[in-house]
Amino acid sequence: MMKPWEYGPLRVSDNKRYMQNGDQPFFWLGDTAWLLLCKCSIEEIDEYLTNRAQKGYNVIQITISHKWPTQTVDGRDAFLNENMCEPDLSEGGFWDTLDHTVQKCEELGMYAGLLPCWSGRYKSGNLTEDNVEQYTTFLAERYKEAPNIIWITGGDCKGTDGFDFWTKMGRTLKAHNPDKLVTFHPFGRTVTCDYFPDSEWIDFYMFQSGHRRYDQRSLKKWDDSATMGYYYGEDSFRYIERVENCGNVKPVLDGEPSYEHIPQGLHNPKEPFWQDYDVRRFAYWSVLAGGCGFTYGHGSIMQFYRGGDDPAAYGCSIPWKDAIHSPGCDNMSKMAALMRSLAWETGKAAQHMLGCEEGEQYERISVFSGDDFTIFYTYTGREIVIKEQTLPCGRMKAYWVDPVSGAKSYITTVDTAQTLRFCPPVGTFSHTDWILLLQA
Repeated sequence: MMKPWEYGPLRVSDNKRYMQNGDQPFFWLGDTAWLLLCKCSIEEIDEYLTNRAQKGYNVIQITISHKWPTQTVDGRDAFLNENMCEPDLSEGGFWDTLDHTVQKCEELGMYAGLLPCWSGRYKSGNLTEDNVEQYTTFLAERYKEAPNIIWITGGDCKGTDGFDFWTKMGRTLKAHNPDKLVTFHPFGRTVTCDYFPDSEWIDFYMFQSGHRRYDQRSLKKWDDSATMGYYYGEDSFRYIERVENCGNVKPVLDGEPSYEHIPQGLHNPKEPFWQDYDVRRFAYWSVLAGGCGFTYGHGSIMQFYRGGDDPAAYGCSIPWKDAIHSPGCDNMSKMAALMRSLAWETGKAAQHMLGCEEGEQYERISVFSGDDFTIFYTYTGREIVIKEQTLPCGRMKAYWVDPVSGAKSYITTVDTAQTLRFCPPVGTFSHTDWILLLQA
């Protein structure tokens, strides 16, 4: 099988709605591996990456300098004298580990979505406007020839906190790596275009729909976003709509949704933990609204928790080597396989096709329609009613697609000139969310 970049460098489509390699559409399925470099050995990195590649993931989001001091799991420093402009290039050290990770991703046909630093490095003063260009130039030149790099600036922060700093980082990356895509990973419950609506170095947008329930708006924690002037709760699809209305449309995806097995609201482990069915809902809501892909996350995997005496954040309790087999990550494999089996790049949100109420919050039915297919997603198993003469073809085959197993089961062939009604088969299954697929 050809690797994506063998068709051509990753680029934004002409209509600014998705990404592609050459003429091949690229559906992003990412995984959150922020602490991979500082928590895993070379052997463990290979184990993790191989697992993800075999599941159909094609982007791994990794922070280069996340903790301080920045070190490998065996204590090898990334920098000399705690100076981020003096990389320690000792053989077998931090940078060899990163080189190996990038090369392993390349071998497996995956992109490395690299964050030069987490936002904490700027806030603590390890990087400043005075030295960020030097550090970023080093990175860009080191990985200039790698075909599988996507640069992700930011790291859970508001672009207004260090606007000039992040702008200099982004422009430096584009100047040295014009063939590589660059974005900004924003603060919780915000989207890149909130901060950089017109920046030429931003190729696509990310949003962080975050980890809160509808009723957790006022937790008064460090990641409070009340000053943004809007709050969507769990309605991840609204970030896509926000981009549609921002005046400068670019591809957009959820780069940090609610992680599987992390507390609702993030901070209090006494709260319920997000589960696989929540992951599916966030994914289908955003992708069927027009997202160009989706990034999965797990509370144990993003920090590579080892179990035992290993310090854990956010109530983490599952060792990462067990967590890589969690149901949510497999469900995302099924979602990506479904989208890649269709001409999804021709699709767009199509809520107008519903002959019933769209539904609010968990009752929402999402609709996405392309040249020869239409997808409906219901989280609660509501009846799906389709208006007559709205589907893209006159006669279409209807299927139920199980979002857990990925099984596609034929129902009937329909005449789309009449109103259609479908009731999901929820009675004998443990889950209530279902996908209705109509294909020509």
